[in-house]
Amino acid sequence: MPTLFYLFGYRFFFWSNEHDPVHVHVSKGDAEAKYNIYGPELVYNHGFKKNELRMIESIIEENQEVIEQRWKENFGNDKK
Repeated sequence: MPTLFYLFGYRFFFWSNEHDPVHVHVSKGDAEAKYNIYGPELVYNHGFKKNELRMIESIIEENQEVIEQRWKENFGNDKK
C-alpha cells in the first residue's frame, strides 16, 4: 500500500488494488477516512472529528496535483 506522504501526523495513502475515481485514504491512530480528491468529497469517516476533517480536506486541496500524479504513476490512468 503506497504511502504518499505524512503531514501533521496524518498518513495519506492508496491501497495497492485501487479503482476509479481518484481517491485517497487518510489515517491517524485508529481513525481512517477516504476522500475522492475532486471536491474533495468525503466517502467515509471512521473516527475523525469535524475539525480534523477540515484539516484533511485542506491538505488534499493543496496537494491535489501531487495525489493525482502519484495515482497515475501507481495505477496508470488519469480518469476523474
